[in-house]
Amino acid sequence: MEASRGIGTFVVWDYLVFSAMLLVSAVIGIYYAFAGGGQQTSQDFLMGGRGMTAVPVALSLTASFMSAVTILGTPSEVYRFGAIYTIFAFTYTSVVVISAEVFLPVFYKLGITSTYEYLELRFNKYVRLCGTILFIVQTILYTGIVIYAPALALNQVTGFDLWGAVVATGAVCTFYCTMGGLKAVVWTDVFQVGIMVAGFASVLIRASVVQGGISTILSDAYNGGRLNFWNFDPNPLQRHTFWTIIIGGTFTWTGIYGVNQSQVQRYISCKSRFQAKMSLYINLVGLWVILICAVFCGLALYSRYHDCDPWTAKKVSAPDQLMPYMVLDILQDYPGLPGLFVACVYSGTLSTVSSSINALAAVTVEDLIKPHFRSLSERSLSWISQGTSVLYGALCIGMAALASLMGALLQAALSIFGMVGGPLLGLFTLGTLVPFANSVGAFVGLMAGFTVSLWVGIGAQLYPPLSERTLPLSLETYGCNSTSNVTDLLAATEMPFSTSAFQVYNVARTPLMDNWYSLSYLYFSTLGTFVTVLVGIIISLLTGGRKQNLDSRFLLTKEDFLSNFNIFKKKKHVLNYKSHPMEDGGTDNPAFNHIELNVTAPSGKINGTRL
Repeated sequence: MEASRGIGTFVVWDYLVFSAMLLVSAVIGIYYAFAGGGQQTSQDFLMGGRGMTAVPVALSLTASFMSAVTILGTPSEVYRFGAIYTIFAFTYTSVVVISAEVFLPVFYKLGITSTYEYLELRFNKYVRLCGTILFIVQTILYTGIVIYAPALALNQVTGFDLWGAVVATGAVCTFYCTMGGLKAVVWTDVFQVGIMVAGFASVLIRASVVQGGISTILSDAYNGGRLNFWNFDPNPLQRHTFWTIIIGGTFTWTGIYGVNQSQVQRYISCKSRFQAKMSLYINLVGLWVILICAVFCGLALYSRYHDCDPWTAKKVSAPDQLMPYMVLDILQDYPGLPGLFVACVYSGTLSTVSSSINALAAVTVEDLIKPHFRSLSERSLSWISQGTSVLYGALCIGMAALASLMGALLQAALSIFGMVGGPLLGLFTLGTLVPFANSVGAFVGLMAGFTVSLWVGIGAQLYPPLSERTLPLSLETYGCNSTSNVTDLLAATEMPFSTSAFQVYNVARTPLMDNWYSLSYLYFSTLGTFVTVLVGIIISLLTGGRKQNLDSRFLLTKEDFLSNFNIFKKKKHVLNYKSHPMEDGGTDNPAFNHIELNVTAPSGKINGTRL
């Protein structure tokens, strides 16, 4: 490696490419503000009129999953800890299957807009309010990290203006969310997925050429111990092993895919349940592609800097800056390509932030405004939805300022999801899978799960685990031209993982810190889910949960699973339908079928149609 050669800087072409990406995103927002008569109702604004199809929704789900946290965090994760991160491919598979087969059928047949509406239908309005508030706090915190982190990393390496970038991305995002609603969010995501794949591809192709082929990258990675796929240590305190990633990762990501409003809102906006399920399964392919790209970028990083680590050599101040550093190093002779990578990173930010803003608007309107102001017209609700989008956009930019105090990027983001997402996942699990769970059990379980998650999560931020728990691999600087000595090597291996601003130093380690607070961050969610479900079941049984009368629509039933096979019986089903008299010009859509409307349940309620 030519260590003496400096890295490039940003030129006009790079800024032009980046600006073009922001401009196209804004134009999509303007288009959907007026296309098809604009956003007439809150359903149009928040749910795209429930007429979306599988492929754009699948790409949108992939885009918002793949935030700048993934683009910058995953390669540096692989560079420092090895390719064991690839095991997440199995995790994503189980997450998508659980989301599509357990949670989606229940949410879709109820036709809800906010996932927290389900909590009121199943339990009561207080449980719904708790879920809503937890979601709003979690999402604003996470979105702050997502906006701030890439701006910081790119600013320190490329000189890209920090707060200019934060405000620009926040403002463009808020603009197209407010103008175009969910349709604009989904279609900008589709565009941004293209930009992200192009950004990754340019880095991977150039890295392969510079390093002398993929085989060189893989052999360097192998020699440096980076191809450590299989670590079957069952110890829950080890940060990443096969089991922590498969078990802990499944709970963490199911909290995001299965019950998080940002994701659920998009797949239940599909025109049919089949399209909704397809969107999840197509999105799985997208997740695999992104994961492989990010892991391979990490291996290319190691191959490029295996004898001169820029982090230890103090050329970058944090691991998250390694990717931008390599981009300016290997793409400096190609004006515009570093800009394409920056556009790729910010596409990740925009797609995540836009879905968060849209979800926050949906939750606020459906859970906090509609129940208390029932007389509001649809037009008014549409305006309120747009107003709340602007408000949350501003709040998320404000949170980015707070995020500047948070530590290591990828872990901080996933820790927030684990601490809040775990108990919420437990709450929805109680609702859909435990028929005798009642509102008292759900509320007490949620509080217990949240308390335990918060205790472990905050403890881990204050007293980070020792390096033998995180297992960082060695980083070396013998190939650098700068004067290096053995202490550099030691510093690299012993560098603590958490760089939190809240960390407590020089304190005697207690058994509590070495065991309880050293739990792998992926298990925060698992712990929260289990405590919520266990406490919820016990309290429900003690408070007469078995005596309640419950509508089976609120539970996952055998019919929900068997209806997967209805697609093969469609013809027969339609024939049976036609056997009814149709003199009123009735239609096959049950919502317009006069016979359906006359059937009332003993309670006086009209029986809902199962889709």
